[in-house]
Amino acid sequence: MVAKVFDDILLKGVRSGQMPARTTEAREWYREQAKGITKSKADPTRIIKEMGRDRYENRFRLGNMYMFQYDPKHKATLPYYDSFPLIFPINRAKGGFLGINMHYLPPPLRAKLMDALYETTNNKYYNETTKLKLNYDILNSASKFRMFKPCVKHYLTGQLKTRLVYINPTEWDVALFLPTARFVGATQAQVFKDSRKIIRG
Repeated sequence: MVAKVFDDILLKGVRSGQMPARTTEAREWYREQAKGITKSKADPTRIIKEMGRDRYENRFRLGNMYMFQYDPKHKATLPYYDSFPLIFPINRAKGGFLGINMHYLPPPLRAKLMDALYETTNNKYYNETTKLKLNYDILNSASKFRMFKPCVKHYLTGQLKTRLVYINPTEWDVALFLPTARFVGATQAQVFKDSRKIIRG
């Protein structure tokens, strides 16, 4: 199944001749469409529910994109957190996994990092066989990936409030720019400001 907000944008795109992810022009088109969606229409709880059980996974697969609801174990000591992460898992970690949560980047940097990540795909089909070939060492080795640093978070499997919801590669650019982030403890503007500082070093 596909959530309605995804379905509407993808259908409009295909009718316009924009094949998802295939070209820079298509990527930009889908991102712009997603940016125009209001926060209320991009309610992450509803999107997760609409995606349906065939999208739910108990274990992550490296190189795929997922969204889910999260309640950090140590939230009382965190300055802020995103309760609906959008992540690419990059490594296993104690009790869970490390993931790049793309929500921590302002849109221009998010687009730049995603464009660099596209260069690591295992194929150019942009379907369910497509994955990113990623790990922490690869990301740390090239300056084109430098925007990833503020995005790396450790997620504990026991703190997931929903299943992992698989996002198909045809939907990556839509998911990337839908306003589904729900930061607790800080405004989005503050999060973006802090992320820019981390990237600058």
